[in-house]
Amino acid sequence: MEVKSDLYTFAKILTEKGYDGYFHTQGAYAGKLKDSISEYLENCRKGTEGTPKPELLLTGYLQWAGEDEPRVECSMWVKHLNGKFFLDKMEVAKKDCFGQLLKHSELTNLSVITVPKAMEVIAMVSDIPKQRNIHRNRSFRH
Repeated sequence: MEVKSDLYTFAKILTEKGYDGYFHTQGAYAGKLKDSISEYLENCRKGTEGTPKPELLLTGYLQWAGEDEPRVECSMWVKHLNGKFFLDKMEVAKKDCFGQLLKHSELTNLSVITVPKAMEVIAMVSDIPKQRNIHRNRSFRH
């Protein structure tokens, strides 16, 4: 499903869905979604980046608890055409502290409207804790 949005709307919807961390656009330009994409496009206009790519790669962490802990990384492929943006594909990977892949999920045919919330995406690659059965004696004592 293709939903085209201007940059402000695109970033606002994703931020409201929990994608509110810092991202890199095309491997550089660290910042919040809107700021990172804006800085990349501005550098394209100045000529330091060449012509803007029709599909941008945004990468960032959805979950980070320090270098010694597992993390959840997110890669988004965003199509850019005539000032409009639409989300095409997303990959989410949980990696250990050494960068080894623990679990991976790929979402395709997305839009900013249909993309799951960040917490739902994190849950896709996270281990679900097993619930312990607690047997309680429900009898009453007199």
